[in-house]
Amino acid sequence: MIARVTFAELDSLRMSVVHAVERFEESVLPELHARRGYEGAYVLATPEGKAVVITFWVDEEAAAEGIESGNYRAQVEKFATLFRSAPGRETYGVEIAETPRVVVV
Repeated sequence: MIARVTFAELDSLRMSVVHAVERFEESVLPELHARRGYEGAYVLATPEGKAVVITFWVDEEAAAEGIESGNYRAQVEKFATLFRSAPGRETYGVEIAETPRVVVV
């Protein structure tokens, strides 16, 4: 399994983190679900707008397809006016994956 990690910093004065996450859920997640080899995602954010998006892919080829097809760029451009600076991206091999149990209160 491969993890693609995007680091970003949103301008939380232009759009709240809550609204940015809603936009991600509405416009980016459906696109990810349609991609071959997509295995899931985590979106982490601070109230100040720092964000880490981790997407999981079945293999290196599937992770690379979104980049090569221009799909990744198209998804990032949906948030271009909200970034304080250009996002960074790295790819990692997943060595251990233990999913936390989420408790809703």
